[in-house]
Amino acid sequence: MNFIILKKSVFLLACLCIISFELQAELSPEVRAKGFVYLHEVDPTIQVSLRYLTPENFVGKPVDGYKKPVVVMTKQAALALKKVQEEVRKDGYSLVVYDAYRPQQAVDHFVRWAEDAQDQGKKEHYYPRVDKANVFDLGYVAKKSGHSRGSTVDLTLIELGKPLHAIKEKKRTLKDNFAITILDDGTVDMGSSFDLFDVASHTENGLIDDKYKPSRAYLKEVMSRHGFKNYSQEWWHYTLVNEPYLAQEESSYFNFPIE
Repeated sequence: MNFIILKKSVFLLACLCIISFELQAELSPEVRAKGFVYLHEVDPTIQVSLRYLTPENFVGKPVDGYKKPVVVMTKQAALALKKVQEEVRKDGYSLVVYDAYRPQQAVDHFVRWAEDAQDQGKKEHYYPRVDKANVFDLGYVAKKSGHSRGSTVDLTLIELGKPLHAIKEKKRTLKDNFAITILDDGTVDMGSSFDLFDVASHTENGLIDDKYKPSRAYLKEVMSRHGFKNYSQEWWHYTLVNEPYLAQEESSYFNFPIE
């Protein structure tokens, strides 16, 4: 009887070891040779909410290429982000990263989603007054994404010591009387939520209440001080100015999965 129990214990331990090994998957030597790292290797204090790994995104399902809840980016971008984190922590905040390196297969998934006119499942939350077929022309999604070069990051702020929580939906009326949905996850309220395809998400606009503008300006200022440039149509989107892979070179766009 004891021998049977021992065998079961060994089997369970082996299973746990396999699960642990899978969760600790490493970047391949080839990917590391190209200068990519895990963000948590450079700064484990930065919080992560990898939305495209989950169904909570504009596609409404996990996106192709997102295999593990880890942030991958170029070492240069990660080191610069570490400096941003050090500064915002002094002011009582932490960074929260929603996305960084994005494989081309994920971008291709976005293209298929945009072409499927029947799928409107996340319209209310993410594109309430935008035709999804136009998200590329409007500049909210790109068929060749800067994210695939590894030095672009989508992020926000959260009060230091405060955890992320499950999303709570809240309705908010903009200054043009249009109602949007705020997806409150515990982060600093920026007037509109991550990945809302709307003018309200432009870093500077006349639709959000003035009380939300200082937080956007603060994020932009601190990111700029450490070498990142904001994309004006998305308050959360920043690219390292001196990124190692240049936009005009086809070889700068990668497709390895996030794992």
